[in-house]
Amino acid sequence: MSDNDSEVFDEQQSSLGEYEGDRNEAGERHGVGRALLPNGDTFQGLYDNGRRCGLGTYSFRNGARYIGEYNMNLKHGQGVFYYPDGSKYEGCWVYDLRQGHGVYTYPNGDTYDGEWLNNQRHGHGVYTYKGTSSQYSGLWVEGQMEGSAEIIHLNHRYVGKFLNNNPFGPGKYVFDSCEQHGEYLQVDQGPGNLKEDQPVAVVLKWKPMMMTGLS
Repeated sequence: MSDNDSEVFDEQQSSLGEYEGDRNEAGERHGVGRALLPNGDTFQGLYDNGRRCGLGTYSFRNGARYIGEYNMNLKHGQGVFYYPDGSKYEGCWVYDLRQGHGVYTYPNGDTYDGEWLNNQRHGHGVYTYKGTSSQYSGLWVEGQMEGSAEIIHLNHRYVGKFLNNNPFGPGKYVFDSCEQHGEYLQVDQGPGNLKEDQPVAVVLKWKPMMMTGLS
């Protein structure tokens, strides 16, 4: 389910759906109330002059649920979104978009804890792979691993820069007692090695240069 599948209904038309709660002098939903929408979704929380504003809980008919802050009918502030596939986002929202700091737990148990912009991982963040307990800790640009970062494994780590989700350029592997310095090269796999309908792939090649003590 997309995060942009907002709670779509017209709060201005009181004839749509059912509502129980406070109203202002103009008859608009205002204060604490509960709405049952024509599509089966429900909202319970605060209204301000006909719009969701403040704390509330929106439950989707498909099992998704948002608990948090609203402004002008949009998710805005701190909130938790539970998705039908079992994933969850807990953190900051800006006008219906994940933006600012937040933690996303994926269906397979992986987690991302870091900065977001326009629903994408952007800025500094830590992605933890549940299956191996390995972590990527570093920079992200529009959802891609890009910039200075390190991959942390149980018995060693890699420190360097990333481009298009892959290590690129000079870097080093750090072990308990030594470091291996080198360089990652991204080599396009030639079309002669691919089937006609396969896209050109990028092959990573680690070029070791020297071993040193721990810096």
